[in-house]
Amino acid sequence: MEQISWADFEKVDLRVGTIVEVNDFPEARKPAYQLLIDFGEIGVKKSSAQITGLYTKEELINRQIIAVVNFPIKQIGKFLSECLVTGFEDENGNIVLSSVERRLPNGAKLK
Repeated sequence: MEQISWADFEKVDLRVGTIVEVNDFPEARKPAYQLLIDFGEIGVKKSSAQITGLYTKEELINRQIIAVVNFPIKQIGKFLSECLVTGFEDENGNIVLSSVERRLPNGAKLK
């Protein structure tokens, strides 16, 4: 495994955000949702997330997640993804979202 420096890690801006809107993304190659996530002072950002295997749209609303907010915008079909929602793959290949243990202000930064 390649090691990175502390300076490399400090460049990654991981923030807590609250999912405020979830839409189907039928144009995606793999099943996905289009998310609208409130990051407080840095604003609301869009993301595409392949999390349909474990989560319904209804249970995602108001859920706090952890996302990388300083990647370049990525075009996915006609959709522009502005952040990367983080998660881990389970034994069945489904993504389990990274989240915080307690409610935090939107935009809280990983320290």
